Amino acid sequence: MDVFVIGATGFVGGAVARHLAAHGHQVTGLARTGPAARTLEAQGIVPLPGDLDARRSAVVEAAPRADAVIYAAQAGPEQETATVEDVTRALAGTGKTLLFLSGSGVLMQRTAGAWSQDSFAEHDPFTVEPLAAFRKAAEDTVLAAATDGLRGMVIRPGVIWGPGDHGQVPMTYQSVAATGAANYVGPGLNVYSHVHIDDVARLFALALTAGRPGGLYHAVAGEVPNRWIAERVAADLGVEPRSVTPEEAASIWGEFGALIMAASSRIRAVTTQRELGWRPEHTDMLSMIGEARLRELAHHGA
Repeated sequence: MDVFVIGATGFVGGAVARHLAAHGHQVTGLARTGPAARTLEAQGIVPLPGDLDARRSAVVEAAPRADAVIYAAQAGPEQETATVEDVTRALAGTGKTLLFLSGSGVLMQRTAGAWSQDSFAEHDPFTVEPLAAFRKAAEDTVLAAATDGLRGMVIRPGVIWGPGDHGQVPMTYQSVAATGAANYVGPGLNVYSHVHIDDVARLFALALTAGRPGGLYHAVAGEVPNRWIAERVAADLGVEPRSVTPEEAASIWGEFGALIMAASSRIRAVTTQRELGWRPEHTDMLSMIGEARLRELAHHGA
């Protein structure tokens, strides 16, 4: 299959592009710069010069030339909204595939570090997190296109971990550099469902071949309360775990980072497992504890 990956130089899009190329697909990846293009070429991925701002027309023109388009970019709301709308229109009526990477942040709950009993399967109703309203709108655009001759699907993972990630475990190590302790917010019982990057890449490949038009697929492998993460990081580094207030959290991680570290976002992959037979192979996010790259963060921060 000829696949065009928007976001092929990023954490998730890059893993997906490399996985597809390694399994025999012809992969083209969007490259904003010359060094990015050379990196893609070295990975067996054909670079396409362009971006989601001034050169977005190159992206839209390239989309219909592929059998499938994967949107996995981490762009701002305006760029993401415009790109998804333009690509969806360009592919309408072609019967081709558009896979959109979303995230469980669309249903995130601001619990200030407290536990939430709410856990959402793919089609359970929820209150949209205001900061992610643009992403939920993009999801809806892609899914609605299934009625307009486009095989549109959405993949909605929890926090994605693995080599090079920037999730709760690295952020906890960073807090040691800032404060000398492994920090969590409030009671630290909040949970963000997690999934390994390799399992996300496998899910994209499965959806390409077996997903249905209008399919919404969650990706989750497990859950770990933030306090447990902090306790394991503290034990690894020989420091103390410590609860911080939301105000203190903002001084450690910034406003947005503090929001993520205090929130709960729990999902279940009911439709994903039933329709695609997907099962995660990596289920223990705490297996990262002790990695050299993470310990380095405890000494030097981000």
